Amino acid sequence: MADRIILNPVSYHGKGAIREIPALAASRGWKNIFVCSDPDLVKFGVTAKVTDLLDEAKIPYTVYSGIKPNPTIDNVKDGVAAFKACGADSIIAIGGGSSMDTAKAIGVIITNPEFSDVRSLEGVAPTKNHAVPTVAVPTTAGTAAEVTINYVITDVEKERKFVCVDEHDIPEVAVIDPEMMSSMPKGLTASTGMDALTHAIEGYTTKAAWEMTDMFHLEAIRLIAKHLRGAVQNIPEDREGMALAQYVAGMGFSNVGLGIAHSIAHTLGAHYDTPHGVACAMMLPIVMEYNQECTGERYREIARAMGVEGVDGMTQAEYRKAAVDAVKQLSADVGIPAKNDRIREEDLDQLAADAYADACRPGNPRDTNVEELKELYRKIM
Repeated sequence: MADRIILNPVSYHGKGAIREIPALAASRGWKNIFVCSDPDLVKFGVTAKVTDLLDEAKIPYTVYSGIKPNPTIDNVKDGVAAFKACGADSIIAIGGGSSMDTAKAIGVIITNPEFSDVRSLEGVAPTKNHAVPTVAVPTTAGTAAEVTINYVITDVEKERKFVCVDEHDIPEVAVIDPEMMSSMPKGLTASTGMDALTHAIEGYTTKAAWEMTDMFHLEAIRLIAKHLRGAVQNIPEDREGMALAQYVAGMGFSNVGLGIAHSIAHTLGAHYDTPHGVACAMMLPIVMEYNQECTGERYREIARAMGVEGVDGMTQAEYRKAAVDAVKQLSADVGIPAKNDRIREEDLDQLAADAYADACRPGNPRDTNVEELKELYRKIM
């Protein structure tokens, strides 16, 4: 089967990139924009960095901010109703993965109304029409939702997250402006950065990895190792480095999938509301150790990209350990906890079953089962 790459038709990068938005909206003839953002970004004036530009250009818009950190089915349904009520013709998604995932689901349902049951979008849904024209403006350097064909929605009733994969959901335009990320607190910068690292490492080791995505993933690992510590300290050049790094990681993993670090992280978010990046960071080194025998020489290149010196003189066991240790050290340096004290033994059967059913699990380089997944959970209890 042929390898496939799907990317944004257009993306803008660098400080001040959001200033391109009014002109691109005008060039596409958009008359009424649905701005999808989260309540905190609205409250603290981050969303206004974009809407002020729309005001100056006299472009009408409606703000929808009814979005939770792990967006729910109801968030999507309410957003679809709000989009229809205001008569919008386009979407600007401003925020992290929550805003962009919600916007993707809304945009797909509007153009494919037969999928109005949000659960019907799980997996690879056979939608026929591209989503509503969308501009994605990330405010975190982690999810890369602006360049992926994936989104994740929480089913509160069933206490699970489900992954949707649809080439019709990718935003028409991505605007990656590091100044939109400058107000991220340290903890969020750290967790989203570790999410990006998990994307890069899992994408590099997934069963579907190939030469082009390897290129993206190794460069993303290198950039994250170089810039994440400084970004947590709000150093501007490191913010810019992380903005690019997370996008490059997204260019790769969106096209080849992920692994069980993400499967487990999704369940931790659904059951305990654990922030996604924190869950990924907890699980990444554990899953790397679990997968190492199925990765050939790839951990040598991960270690090299992480800045480990002398990898060519190491044995396979040494460079595999060096790669895992470098990930652990970066996670510790940016303040990510190593344990999750909310996990209970009596929850493990359900957690492991949900992780096994997760859409990211089949891409893992090592085939797994429910019992082995339970043991991985125990390592962070």
